Amino acid sequence: MRILLVEDDIELQTNLKQHLLDANYTVDVASDGEIGLFQGCEYRYDAGIIDVGLPKMDGIALITTLREKEIDFPILILTARDSWQDKVEGLDAGADDYLTKPFQPEELVARLKALIRRSAGKASPLIHNGPFSINTSSLEVKKDEHLITLSGSEYKLFEYFMLHPGEVKSKTVLTEHIYDQDFDLDSNVIEVFIRRLRKKLDPDNQYGLIETLRGQGYRLATLTTDKASK
Repeated sequence: MRILLVEDDIELQTNLKQHLLDANYTVDVASDGEIGLFQGCEYRYDAGIIDVGLPKMDGIALITTLREKEIDFPILILTARDSWQDKVEGLDAGADDYLTKPFQPEELVARLKALIRRSAGKASPLIHNGPFSINTSSLEVKKDEHLITLSGSEYKLFEYFMLHPGEVKSKTVLTEHIYDQDFDLDSNVIEVFIRRLRKKLDPDNQYGLIETLRGQGYRLATLTTDKASK
């Protein structure tokens, strides 16, 4: 999952970025509201973390502008203000949740995971698709209750598919959600990871788990219980 972090406190920004990387997220950072707006409009994100007290454009204005431009990824706001009016202002601007400073990074990561799940219509961290399951909290992937070991990048790709079953995703979209903005979008790395996932998860193509749609991209099959039992 790819995250936009807009925070002008460089020490906090660095700390949060590392925690997010450790939680297997891809992170783009911005130190002021104008850069955050550019990045939010230019790239595809699964969620944003936006500080309220930003230079050049404050967080409330940034969120308002993003929503006016119909950019709808979930947003978690960070605020040093603890009055209920300030929290309401952020939520009314279009944020989905908030954290009041100081906070524990572990809580931020937990709230972020919940936001991403809800935006994909998933309430539980445990997501099933036929015999396959993924736990977005423990980062575990299973097939028929047997643990499957994936690399960090393989996990990111499979998690994105599991959050969007049945949806066609182009190579560009998949790359943008897994890597930061400096990654070479012409790379064939997505094809490599697709092959690895197929080999590890569905080596005999019993389920047709990841479909290739020529000229369009890839799609994770939506598996029924009946199909899973065959």
